[in-house]
Amino acid sequence: MTHSANSYRGEATLTVDGTPQILRPSFAALVSAEDELGPLFALVERAGDGQLKLAEMAGLFWHCLEAQDQFTRDQIEAATIEAGLAGCAKPLRALLGAILQGAG
Repeated sequence: MTHSANSYRGEATLTVDGTPQILRPSFAALVSAEDELGPLFALVERAGDGQLKLAEMAGLFWHCLEAQDQFTRDQIEAATIEAGLAGCAKPLRALLGAILQGAG
């Protein structure tokens, strides 16, 4: 069952293989992302300075993907490229906002 992203919870949507997928910044997802990408505050700072790498963005999306068991990391990386930087800005902003401010 697919539902819509809840912006009050810091969720966002990324289209993967033609279908919108929920990105949820849960505690477990963020800990996993931090294990791979380093401290989240530094990630947010790099993003704010325009220094966030494409691989870091795709990695954050991967770790926050609600349906991670249905997709490969390669599919998320391909979806990131397909969306382009402009298309990734909104979900990235939502996830970074949830990291900084917390989610309701």
